[in-house]
Amino acid sequence: MHWNSVCRPFTGTSVAGAILCIGGAFCLAAPGVQNAPPAPVADRSHVADVLKDLNRGRTIGQVAISPDGKRLAWVLEASREETQIRVAPAGDLAKSERVTAATRADQSCREDELTWSPDAKSLAFFSDCANPGNQADLYLVRLDGKPSRRLTTLKGYEDAPEFSPDGTKIAFLYVEGATRPAGALAAMKPPAGVIGEDGLEVQRVAVAQLNGDAAALVSQATPANLHVYEFNWRPDSNGLAYVAADPPGENNWWVAKLYTQSLDSAPKAVLAPADVAGSLHGLQIAVPRWSPDGKAIAFIGGLMSDQGATGGDVWIIDANGGEPRDLSKGRPTSSAWVEWGGDEFLFASELAGGNIQLIRYHLQGDRTSPGGAVSFGAPIFSIPGSVGDGRLELSLSSTADRSMFAFAATTFERPAEIYAAKPGKVMTSGLEGVIQLSHINDGIEPAWGKAESLSWKSDSFRVQGWLLFPKNYDPTKKYPMIVEVHGGPASAQLARWGGWGLSGTAFSALGYFVLQPNPRGSFGQGEEFAKANRKDFGYGDLRDILAGVDTVIARYPVDPGRVGLTGWSYGGFMTMFAVTQTNRFKAAVAGAGISNWQSYFGENSIDQWMTPYFGASVYDDPAVYAKSSAINFIKKVQTPTLVVVGDRDGECPAPQSYEFWHALRDQHVPTELIVYPNEGHGFVDPAHRKDVLERAVEWFGKYMPPAS
Repeated sequence: MHWNSVCRPFTGTSVAGAILCIGGAFCLAAPGVQNAPPAPVADRSHVADVLKDLNRGRTIGQVAISPDGKRLAWVLEASREETQIRVAPAGDLAKSERVTAATRADQSCREDELTWSPDAKSLAFFSDCANPGNQADLYLVRLDGKPSRRLTTLKGYEDAPEFSPDGTKIAFLYVEGATRPAGALAAMKPPAGVIGEDGLEVQRVAVAQLNGDAAALVSQATPANLHVYEFNWRPDSNGLAYVAADPPGENNWWVAKLYTQSLDSAPKAVLAPADVAGSLHGLQIAVPRWSPDGKAIAFIGGLMSDQGATGGDVWIIDANGGEPRDLSKGRPTSSAWVEWGGDEFLFASELAGGNIQLIRYHLQGDRTSPGGAVSFGAPIFSIPGSVGDGRLELSLSSTADRSMFAFAATTFERPAEIYAAKPGKVMTSGLEGVIQLSHINDGIEPAWGKAESLSWKSDSFRVQGWLLFPKNYDPTKKYPMIVEVHGGPASAQLARWGGWGLSGTAFSALGYFVLQPNPRGSFGQGEEFAKANRKDFGYGDLRDILAGVDTVIARYPVDPGRVGLTGWSYGGFMTMFAVTQTNRFKAAVAGAGISNWQSYFGENSIDQWMTPYFGASVYDDPAVYAKSSAINFIKKVQTPTLVVVGDRDGECPAPQSYEFWHALRDQHVPTELIVYPNEGHGFVDPAHRKDVLERAVEWFGKYMPPAS
């Protein structure tokens, strides 16, 4: 369970209906409620000033370098309602021009999802200019001074366009008639009809056949009985590789298979993780990439708790099927994205501790055989920050010959800019070791304190985490500290600029130390570390977190009597569970948490993710679920706990928060429950995100105020 910091707005039809809960009151149905619940009466002027400074700088969306390396396109956030596409010579981004489907210079549109034609002469993108704030369509611009051309008239959710290698077609993910974005993060539709059967929305691969200067001919390429998550063109442009599962799509990604399909024939399953032996058995797969010769498919495989939050090893399989081969077995990193650089080379981006790295694999001999040789070069770059081109987790844009990779990157110290890396060049670690291409946010300083990467020993593990210092840190003072636990659990805290919701940078700006640990179960230290919390939720990972707290207290002026805890999703579970196991935390804020794994199994829309972690369903082994359920230890809680959740959260449903809040209230532990209307697992309304943070700041300020 993972809440991405930025969720792409959905422009299709919305469904009215909400539940409103104010403070600790009982919740009543309130159809059509559109505003956030009123906040507690308090002077929020200081918090408002901090929030105003928190996300200074312009947000860079997708970055796409042309196949020939001569031009760069990127998406720039102008406002919540407007994103702009800019194109410039790759060596001089100051000479950028807007590329748009708008017919007027003052027209505001949301335009994004870029893909270059193989000949580097055209750029395709999605735009809502024809229906502002509503349906987006696919457009093509030839960058010859002529206007953009509308290719489609769609009715549904669209995503991830990709030109075919021969440039004659554009494939994209499409949910025809969608009422919500695909995936479990978005707000679920109110339940009605035959649950699990009626109203299923299936994401397929659609193909737009380019037709001269006329509109494209659009057809659905994949069958209606498979929900597709990610795809890749076959090198001959006449077929696809994709990861898919039976509907409902938000639930079945954890049992998805790898398929290949010619455009004029039925799909063939070439890999089913549930059926293979070895370390991939029963795990998850993502990012399929066809080798240039069409004979093999590379992908990421591993234990992953969320579709889209990818991490694992780099695997390869014969395109006709067979036993998959683990190319990075035992490597103490988590790969998230892979791309071929010729038939003998693979490039992979990976998380190594707190750094994101780009690595080149050299394959020799039989690539898909265990006897084939594989070697790794030194990292092309290693950056302690957040890196990506805006498509997939840690994905990078590259030239056709892989001589240059382009991406946006941020750290705690530096806002987003566009960078490039060139394999074969000698580069040092950090952003100083790559080529800065843009200067969009020059001169902007962070509103929070400095950051350090820490490591500490816990059991047999070496655990990494980030420590944010209070703004205007004075070593002669004693400070409170907030521990922020990430979602997942298969995810990681990365160094990044700004923040929303339960934000460590905001807490730092308001005078707190903030510890962001990456305990066992996190990405960044290999598959064994990622698997180390199986059947042990809340125990080993809590020991890792508490060991981190002890490390910070031993080194820095943190008041051990003023340590708080917060987190969202799995971090919300850890918050709920931790306060039943220890009284070390003075206050807690649990966002979209899980209090009872046994009841959760039957309430959520994504129960398939649980079996790889718990080893069995709750009906076959209820004891392993009970062991990690906070509700079973509720009488031990003394920590005042604020609970927040969205009313249409399918990943961590609101009843889990109700159950925890109700139990604390019954035990006379200070608590409040806030339910936000029309929100799913990833909040999209900025007013709600702001309200969550303001309430959290007030809660911690009440029980563990920062140093004066």
